Amino acid sequence: MIDKQHLIDRFFSYVTVDTESDPESDSTPSTEKQWNLANALAKELKQIGLEDVTIDDNAYIMATLPSNVNHEVPTIGFVSHFDTSPDFTGANVNPQIVENYDGKDIVLNADKNIILSPDEFDDLLLYKGQTLITTDGTTLLGADDKAGVAEIVSAMEYLVNHPEIKHGKIRVGFTPDEEIGRGAHKFDVEKFGAEWAYTMDGSQIGELEYENFNAAGAVVNVKGKIVHPGTAKGKMINSMYIATDYINSLPRMETPEHTEGREGFFHLQSVNGEVDGTKLQYIIRDHDKDHFEARKEMMVKLADEINAQHEKELITIEIKDQYFNMREKIEPVMHIVDLAEEAMKKASIKPIIKPIRGGTDGSQLSFMGLPCPNIFAGGHNFHGRYEYVPVENMQKAIEVIVNIAQLLAEKEK
Repeated sequence: MIDKQHLIDRFFSYVTVDTESDPESDSTPSTEKQWNLANALAKELKQIGLEDVTIDDNAYIMATLPSNVNHEVPTIGFVSHFDTSPDFTGANVNPQIVENYDGKDIVLNADKNIILSPDEFDDLLLYKGQTLITTDGTTLLGADDKAGVAEIVSAMEYLVNHPEIKHGKIRVGFTPDEEIGRGAHKFDVEKFGAEWAYTMDGSQIGELEYENFNAAGAVVNVKGKIVHPGTAKGKMINSMYIATDYINSLPRMETPEHTEGREGFFHLQSVNGEVDGTKLQYIIRDHDKDHFEARKEMMVKLADEINAQHEKELITIEIKDQYFNMREKIEPVMHIVDLAEEAMKKASIKPIIKPIRGGTDGSQLSFMGLPCPNIFAGGHNFHGRYEYVPVENMQKAIEVIVNIAQLLAEKEK
């Protein structure tokens, strides 16, 4: 498979470019700096020999690896995003290499006493003897999803350089702003022209996912009344107390820190309050569509109940759906999941088929007419200083991409 050092160099060239996205921005991409990597990627795709390389006005990149067989094979695609999460800084990323990992604590930053430890992150023990790429403890790494980008580019380069491996037409696509939920919003599915695709955006080696959360965002505004505290009796309405009542009235154990698997949650992301007004921002998540709708109804009903108690409309709530569970779009075409599972087994990988506790571009793309399961990219501990990726995971992901292309061409003979 592809040379290890070549893969590391490619990955480093991506993660050292700051591409953090911004949820407060209305532009696409949401940050101007995403163009730096987008333009470099478009140039690189041409250099490795892909055709029809395009980058549109919103920094969406597409390219083609033409078929090298005479028979008809469905056109498939591979998609990743090049932005990084605004949850933690992606500026001045300084990746570190840990050769032949020994299963012990990794000192990310001696000066700041930042340690990546298997006592806290036991997945590390899966990778004893392997080469890990970590942060220096002061930034995220950006393996979400620059590992996926590197894997797709490397797999295409490998197929270009090994024409003896037979495959149909393959389309690749790279998107901005996935981390703020807008990665697929301006993706031109018709232009992409694939019958189905795979996002390379999962975590642990072997992950293969075709279920994700139904997702919505909610903004709860609480109106108060500011009066001088010395003469406030019977007049002041402290919006922060009412907001606290609202927060505490939602199921306390149905939050991210108390749920797992297919269990949904309410997640309070931010509180911005003064006496005169308080704003709460929530995200709502559930794999089950009926439970998802019930969660939204609960939030609205709770606002109505508190308003009734105070005999005035103090709380208003706005809920917007963000994306839906792609399972309903994937199940009618389960052969695309079966193909990925077979490709993993061919690479001696045990598939881990489980629901995503989150969303990917693939969930939105599936509802836009491009069924799009999610495959591991190989990293762990995304969106923070403890993020890392084993190089061997990335090599295996490349092998899976190549196997998918080859197996499909063989099946269609």
